[in-house]
Amino acid sequence: MTMTPSANFPKVAVVILNYNGMKEDYLARFLPSVYASIYPNLELYVADNKSTDNSVAYLKSEGFHVRTDSSLNEYDLPRYLIELEENHWFAGGYNRALKEVEADYYILLNSDVKVAPDWIQPIINLMESDAQIGACQPKVRMESTPYLFEHAGASGGYMDKWGYPFCRGRIFTKVEEDRGQYDDVQEVFWATGAALFIRKELFHDLGGFDEDYKAHMEEIDLCWRLKRANYKVMVCPQSVVWHVGGGTLPQHSPQKAFLNFRNSLSTVFKNEVGNKAYTIVFIRLLLDAVAGLRFLLNGEFANVWAIIRAHWSFFTQYGKNKQKRSLTAEVVARHCYNGQPHYRAKGLYDKSIVWQHFVKGKQTFDKLER
Repeated sequence: MTMTPSANFPKVAVVILNYNGMKEDYLARFLPSVYASIYPNLELYVADNKSTDNSVAYLKSEGFHVRTDSSLNEYDLPRYLIELEENHWFAGGYNRALKEVEADYYILLNSDVKVAPDWIQPIINLMESDAQIGACQPKVRMESTPYLFEHAGASGGYMDKWGYPFCRGRIFTKVEEDRGQYDDVQEVFWATGAALFIRKELFHDLGGFDEDYKAHMEEIDLCWRLKRANYKVMVCPQSVVWHVGGGTLPQHSPQKAFLNFRNSLSTVFKNEVGNKAYTIVFIRLLLDAVAGLRFLLNGEFANVWAIIRAHWSFFTQYGKNKQKRSLTAEVVARHCYNGQPHYRAKGLYDKSIVWQHFVKGKQTFDKLER
């Protein structure tokens, strides 16, 4: 069989941000699946976020070196190492690392993700078929229980009327079994940061990740900018990955709760247009208070304090976020698709997911009222 020359394929760079990846053995467990990826014009980068374990030594033993090292030629898949000077968290780490990566498409891949050999081609084919597609994600299953969807993305991200994110296959902490019920290609509202395909120029033109977020919700913030700039965000379930989850912070960590509550408010305020942003933030503060009461009744006092800290942090950053809100509007207007400003609302759910799930008892995406 004759292979099509790689020059006929867009250049794709898988970029993994690593911090202490040897501690949980993620690098040794999951890098081999990335090595086995089938795509003719592919490069692999690991950006090390100033790990304190032996991650860098391990990566060098696996053939990861700076681009100028000629020893890379012995590998079918070029393997590059980017060593960051300090830990910049998820958002800042990627912003810095991607400045050093040249490709047509970036794939931002978590270190705790296993991939199928043919996971790249279906999404690149989809994005190449429509220049309006700015970002896309594969279907994400749970690595430990492969028949279940995974929390971070499942089969595509949605947003309710009050700015709460959920997925086809996951509502809050309830994950569904994958029976193929969400295997259709769909335009969604946001794509998972665990395995995010995005056009290189759009990542940079739209400002990359907001580094004040540190981690959590930064991919939703970026996808919202894409939607405002008239780009599509898609899910392509013909591509499948398996995610451990909780690799940056444990699932029930108060710090994770703090970042999620604070960053969610910032995302709504920065991206929702007009006075509607203020209305939604006010409603969210009330709903967050209800969540805090629920934590209190369950004895989860650290999470109650996390919500209080999140609200305080949001209000103390009000002036900065107001500047970001104006800057976001300017950036979106400057880089909209074909110079045609349009807010793509596909993937927005016009009801409350809190009401649907906790009051009306809707446990799965397909049962939600339309």
